[in-house]
Formats: sequence, C-alpha cells, structure tokens
Amino acid sequence: MKLEGHEPISHESIYRRLWADKKAGGDHHTHLRHKIRSYRKRGSPRERRGRIPSQRMISERPPEIERRERIGDYEMDTMIGTPSGEVLVTMGERRSRFTFVLKAFDRSALEVGTALITALHPQRENVHTLTYDNGKEFARHALIDEILGSTGYFAQPYHSWERGLNENTNGLIRQYFPKHTDSGNITAEQVREVEDKLNDRPRKCLGWRAPREVFSDQAAIVALPG
Repeated sequence: MKLEGHEPISHESIYRRLWADKKAGGDHHTHLRHKIRSYRKRGSPRERRGRIPSQRMISERPPEIERRERIGDYEMDTMIGTPSGEVLVTMGERRSRFTFVLKAFDRSALEVGTALITALHPQRENVHTLTYDNGKEFARHALIDEILGSTGYFAQPYHSWERGLNENTNGLIRQYFPKHTDSGNITAEQVREVEDKLNDRPRKCLGWRAPREVFSDQAAIVALPG
C-alpha cells in the first residue's frame, strides 16, 4: 500500500478487524492461512521409500544458492489429494518466489517428470538447479537435467525445512485446495487462478513487489534485499 501511495495499515489493525468480524458472526477469519495443525507421528526414523539412483544430495548444492542471487533455482514437491489418480506438482523459484502449480495424471516418475519438463522447458535457458523432495516420483531427475540443462539435488528424507520455500508455498496452496481434495476434480482453470493469486500477491520479502514482477524483470532483482 505504501508503494502505491496509500496510507499503510498495521497487521494489528487487520487482525483486530478480523476478530471483530468473527465475534459478529462473520467468516473472514476462515480465510486465514494459519490454522491449528496436526503432525503425524514419525515412528521409525529409517527411510522406507527406497533410494533413488544417482542422487545428488542437498549438502552438495553450492552455497550461493542459499543467497538467492539469481533467477533459476527451483524447489519442488507433489501434493496428493487421493492415494491414486491425478496429483498436483508444485514448484517455487527461490529468488522471485514465483510459483508453478501443475497437474500430472498420476504420481509416477514418468508423469511427474513430463509435467516438470513441459512447464520449465520455455525457461530452460535460465533453469540452473532443481531441489526435490525425496519421493520416488522424482526418480527421472537425470533425464530432466539432460533436457533442461539443470542440476538436480535431493533433500534428506523428512527434512522438509531444507526446501523451506516449497513447503511454505504448499501451505499457501492448501488454503485453496485443502488436504484430501481429489485432484481429479480440480480444473486447469482453477489451477491457473491459484497460480495467478500467488504470483500477483505482493511479498514483504520482495520489498512488497509481486513474484511475477521479479520473475520477469531483471532490473527488479538487483534492487531486492538479499
């Protein structure tokens, strides 16, 4: 609001208005992103999903990627609405926080890999690294690297914080597609609408620019905080 010449409003004022609306019987509070969450019990710490061949672990990733100095370093994961059937593949670009939400016909490595390649191929000249969740759906990482000219890395099993941007992005997407939503019932138009909402939303970490602005404007990148 400040960038656009409007009087800024503190987050305390926004929350006071939300709680007043709730007391009055309104539903604005239901649109808040953060809700009470339950966490699954880990059980055995051993990895049970098997190993993906030729993995390059995140510990080998160059340290400059952590500094978000360029466009082209992505984190990715899958969001499954039902145990079988179509899935959502999510990707976040680390510097701009630009989000891709894709649909794949199932969770197989072939379908997920095809969705990733299709989405990123137009950007292939500026695709540098891809950091994956440790799921078997990313088993074709070597083929993806060959086609896109990228370098793939894998987070450690159950270390979701190593892909912090992607986990945060998934939380934002869950606001629109809650857990247990059947991905087969989500239309391409709905996916595009959610993408647009996330990519056109100003972010404090981007100096109140929107991810789309930063992703498409190299001049804006230089002016961003590190």
